[in-house]
Amino acid sequence: MDQRPANESTAETSGGSSKLPRPAVGRLSLYFRELHRLADLGESHINSKALGALVDVSPAVVRRDLSSLGTIGRRGVGYPIDKLTEQIGAVLGSGVQWQVVLVGVGSLGDALLRYRGFERLGFRLVAAFDLDPNKIGKQIGGVSILNAATMTGKLAELSPDLAILAVPVDQATMVASDLVAAGISGILNFAPITLRLPGKTAVVNVDLASELQRLAFSVQNR
Repeated sequence: MDQRPANESTAETSGGSSKLPRPAVGRLSLYFRELHRLADLGESHINSKALGALVDVSPAVVRRDLSSLGTIGRRGVGYPIDKLTEQIGAVLGSGVQWQVVLVGVGSLGDALLRYRGFERLGFRLVAAFDLDPNKIGKQIGGVSILNAATMTGKLAELSPDLAILAVPVDQATMVASDLVAAGISGILNFAPITLRLPGKTAVVNVDLASELQRLAFSVQNR
């Protein structure tokens, strides 16, 4: 019998057929980020207490998450950072080179194009789309900005796997539908609307205002 709480949905990872609770997948992504940072600093091992402190979870949660991957730390030594990074990366799909497009080069889109952390995690921004004639033809962060009016044809040419959506709310559903029709496998949506799309396209909705509300609630109730 499945003992998982009813409200804790699962996600199938790309490293195999096993399913992990979605909160655990989110924590693995945080571990992965911190492990990369530690490796850059020359660290070789880390224990569950130290890793948990970096992402604000208990050592027991860290051990449970990592044991679900078949990873057991050694008492007094901890986990080897290089092997742990490799294993988590395989589960999260970072061993795959994902081709990504950005739609919407406003203030948020501009910042995302300048972010240097995508490439090392296996995400390559191959193009950006916008309708502003003052932006079309330029490059930001080494990524060319193309005319959104030609997006359908360019997507067929580029064959990207994922898309980042950073358009105004009134355009989000229409643009997302075009992305689905073009065969995009997953959309990271920053528009303040919850997208529910047909077919097998995965969607992660990120509402920055809602996240600020959650933060304010946490501050008021700490």
